[in-house]
Amino acid sequence: MARAIDHDQQRFKQIVRGKVRQNLRKYVTHGEMIGRQGREYVSIPIPNIEIPHFRHGDKGSGGVGQGDGDAGTPIGKGQDDGDGQGQAGDQPGGHVREVEVSLDELAEMLGQELELPHIVPKGKNTISTEKDKYSSIRRTGQESLRHMRRTYKRALRRLIASDDYNPDQPVIIPTREDRLYRSWKTTTKPETNAAIIYMMDVSGSMTDEQKEIVRIEAFWIDTWLQSQYDGVDVRYIIHDAVAKEVDEDTFYHTRESGGTRISSAYKVCRDIIQQNFPPSDWNIYCFQFSDGDNWGEDNKSCIELLAQDILPHSNLFCYGQVESPYGSGEYIRELRRIQEAWENLTLSEIDGKDAIYDSIKVFLGKGK
Repeated sequence: MARAIDHDQQRFKQIVRGKVRQNLRKYVTHGEMIGRQGREYVSIPIPNIEIPHFRHGDKGSGGVGQGDGDAGTPIGKGQDDGDGQGQAGDQPGGHVREVEVSLDELAEMLGQELELPHIVPKGKNTISTEKDKYSSIRRTGQESLRHMRRTYKRALRRLIASDDYNPDQPVIIPTREDRLYRSWKTTTKPETNAAIIYMMDVSGSMTDEQKEIVRIEAFWIDTWLQSQYDGVDVRYIIHDAVAKEVDEDTFYHTRESGGTRISSAYKVCRDIIQQNFPPSDWNIYCFQFSDGDNWGEDNKSCIELLAQDILPHSNLFCYGQVESPYGSGEYIRELRRIQEAWENLTLSEIDGKDAIYDSIKVFLGKGK
């Protein structure tokens, strides 16, 4: 039978998660969770929750509504508080509670709050992996796989059956015929896999504020997609006039001063897909972030690369244009010209951190 305290604890956890859900937009916008991200859990700061309780007065001081007093008379101490100025107190102030929430719970909250449809993987989308499971016993095998307990029991049964077992002087020595070994079976397990490829302009017009927006949005995109697939492989591409694949830390902390050629990023993206992620086996998601600057004559090459080598193989291609005081913002207009022809092409204009929440819904709201 469950104890009353267990019900109370479960109820308290529900209250806490309700607070997280109520303030989810704030957490998404300001990225308060990301700095506290662990391997499987995220520590979230929420205002302290006061549990209702009775507060007793001094003995003999009377009850509610007893004693002298006129309507409107302040009750208790502090009737002559004046202007509120005084010495600093010596009591602790309010605290912020740190609550651990799993990434799966976060993904569930995100999906419910943004009304995100669960993703239905496209076409042939599974990769079979083989796994060995030790689930049986056999008479032969390597000595390192010998099952000591079963071998001992087999030897004991043999001695008892042959009347050679002496309970007063129990000596059990397994023979070759007594030895049993662990055996395995190889099983094939299908896994639904996804590849996420991030591309970001790191030229001089992209400031640290724009990169922080990309970092926050990418965290939530990862959280959702990893809840929908068994395995997720993430790749990162940075570019100015030249593109290259980098690790996650370099992706978020590199800044160049050169010009911008978006086609260079598309070429690296195309090569990554061709070399690592056969479209028949992988669900491919491409997310590009830029301030819209691009060398004018490069736009034609970009559209050709997208239409021929990337869009036909992607579940989604999402372009997020981050507003910058230095970027022209022209590239999104080029993409709008082909948007109707490609159902998997999604565009979003992100004019600040407050727009991250809606941008995620635009990107992931199609359920692809």
